[in-house]
Amino acid sequence: MIFSFIFPGQGSQSIGMGKALADAFPSARQVFEEVDDALSQKLSSMMWDGPIEDLTLTSNTQPALMATSVAAMRALDKEFGVKVTDAKFVAGHSLGEYSALCAAGTLPLSKTALLLRLRGDAMQAAVPVGAGAMAALLGASLEDAETVVEAGQSVGICQIANDNATGQIVISGEKSAVERAAEKASEIGVKKAVMLPVSAPFHCDMMQPAAEAMADALADTLFIKPAVPVVNNVSARAITDPDQLRDDLVAQVTGRVRWRESIEWMAGKGGVELFAEPGCGKVLTVMLRRIVKGVEGKALNSPEALEAFAAQLKS
Repeated sequence: MIFSFIFPGQGSQSIGMGKALADAFPSARQVFEEVDDALSQKLSSMMWDGPIEDLTLTSNTQPALMATSVAAMRALDKEFGVKVTDAKFVAGHSLGEYSALCAAGTLPLSKTALLLRLRGDAMQAAVPVGAGAMAALLGASLEDAETVVEAGQSVGICQIANDNATGQIVISGEKSAVERAAEKASEIGVKKAVMLPVSAPFHCDMMQPAAEAMADALADTLFIKPAVPVVNNVSARAITDPDQLRDDLVAQVTGRVRWRESIEWMAGKGGVELFAEPGCGKVLTVMLRRIVKGVEGKALNSPEALEAFAAQLKS
């Protein structure tokens, strides 16, 4: 069976994330210990015991989600013999791209945790609280989104941030511009425009200071050719060149997450039949249903799910 690993992004976090994996598998527990050591912080305690207010701070959420995904991957490898090289591709949604790169051997675990801590801090610091906003356009086509973004741009910065799935597009930018775009969405018959409770306007030009901070950090980071191709957010195509992967991580900070296109490309050109989501929750697995028909999704978020997935591959 041709399958890909897909790694979740912000919004999938929850208290208790990864604890069952750590309790069941020494290999998974070691991942959380290594991340704690890298960050000089008991991030795992926050993940498992809260408070949720601290976990949802983007500088904590980003390394926490990555750690949970990599713990699942490490357990699949060490406990069940399922390796990342068994997959045709890896891909990740926004910060999940770092998880994908770590799983594919491009970045070491401790360095990935430090980069995500920096990324979270830089994204939070890039824009004063309240100056930016994001909104989800439910039931909107890409053409609808482009129309409402154009209306928002008459007021200020407004861009498509996430093309997640058919009928699920997120826009980002200056608060007044996003509000104007949301009004325009109502005017043209978009089902619903929902302002999102986010701490910053991600994936738009307002994040340029964060992009510059990441460019500096990534310039000094060794990138190794991934063990499997990475379908990244910027290109929505399979990339193996380390320099391009580095450059695209910088571009990703202000650019559109082309998730729908990434899934369509893997299922179409890549022939992927099964998408496995290691980590916390099942956001990407649920999203699959709105993107392509006839593919299978598996959320690998518990010891039982890992065991069942490994058995399915060997059957």
